[in-house]
Amino acid sequence: MNDRTTPTPTPDTDAAAPAPAAPASAAPAVAPGGRFALGPREVARVGYGAMQLGGLPGRPPVSDADATAVLRRAVELGVDHIDTAQFYGDGVANQRIQAALGDTADVAIVSKVGAVHVADAEMPLAVAQKPAELRAQIEQNLRTLGRERLDLVNLRRVDAGIGIRATGDQLVPLDDQLAELIALRDAGTIGAIGLSNVDAAQLTQALPAGIAQVQNAYSLVARGDEDLLALTVQHGIAWVPFFPLGSAFPGAPKVAEQPAVQRVAAAIDATPAQVGLAWLLAHAPNVLLIPGTVGVDHLEQNVAAGAVALTTEQLAELDGVAEGIPA
Repeated sequence: MNDRTTPTPTPDTDAAAPAPAAPASAAPAVAPGGRFALGPREVARVGYGAMQLGGLPGRPPVSDADATAVLRRAVELGVDHIDTAQFYGDGVANQRIQAALGDTADVAIVSKVGAVHVADAEMPLAVAQKPAELRAQIEQNLRTLGRERLDLVNLRRVDAGIGIRATGDQLVPLDDQLAELIALRDAGTIGAIGLSNVDAAQLTQALPAGIAQVQNAYSLVARGDEDLLALTVQHGIAWVPFFPLGSAFPGAPKVAEQPAVQRVAAAIDATPAQVGLAWLLAHAPNVLLIPGTVGVDHLEQNVAAGAVALTTEQLAELDGVAEGIPA
């Protein structure tokens, strides 16, 4: 089992055409947000999510130069883990990470499997949950990232929740999937196993496999997984929320639009987004953030959220936001 004492996050006080690949620079004096375990290593609690590097429908295209700039600036700011996937732009995000950072071991790379890219489709993803498909996806991630090993791989389940759903022979037992990932971990191909889009019962079932991370939709305005979060705290498992500022789907509540968030932001001279990210870091000691952006200025704001301090009174006011949000 992956049952260990939860590390206490503390600041680390020790001292156009793609650009040529360059190794990441040494980590700066302070890890954004402190540190927490990500499998066998510790990382800064503020990381970087690479989904936008692959391009998003309806968004302006991202240049190779902009991708390189934001990735290298992230590392300069102390970001030492990046969340990506082969299906982000059909390998484009991975290729840009490789071009900007090379194969440096200073930056942990987390990927996810369970779906594959489908070109020219309204929803450019297809379910791919079979054990052999998971292995093939990991191998493809390694090729496009130019690496021999992934630090952590999240199994993205698709039997519930938002997004694509599994049907027919794609309804694969969790234990069969975990057996494949365990074999890859034992072979050294991946460093640790995570789960995404799961519930507390599924995590409990998977605990004997040694789970290092859970990645679910969660934010100040979407707190339906408090029982699952508590279970990850109990077992020292990293909790990595996607949609940390509210869902991108139309009509869904947004953290930055909440009056309480705006009041706190004005009081401490921060942006509402920074307040939402800071609340997550304060809410549980095992939270790791992976906000994404393709702009250096926005990146710097996200990373700075790791230093935003909220008072007990402000946290209590923010805690009450979810009570007014429909479940």
